[in-house]
Amino acid sequence: MTVDIGAQMRKGVVEYCVLGLLAREPMYGWQLAEELTGVGLIASIGTLYPLLGRLRDNGWVSTFDRPSESGPVRRYYRLTDAGTEQLERFRAQWSPFARVVTGIVGEG
Repeated sequence: MTVDIGAQMRKGVVEYCVLGLLAREPMYGWQLAEELTGVGLIASIGTLYPLLGRLRDNGWVSTFDRPSESGPVRRYYRLTDAGTEQLERFRAQWSPFARVVTGIVGEG
């Protein structure tokens, strides 16, 4: 049986990547999807909205609407204080974790 290792790794970090993007600036869903699909972290915009719903349910992001010059009102997402704290906890653990994994599996 073949396991999609990349999919498993992406699943574990994609929500923190969303938090990281939103730490830079509030973004609307299509912007987030372009960033994340462009680097291969999500397959499509359809996978993003359930994730954003979970982040909102967790209290890590909030939404607001802003008029668009090129169409309908856009729903933007931004980090809450709780989201910022969660991202900081992830950042504190990510580098040590990545070093341990790299030390065990090597880099080829």
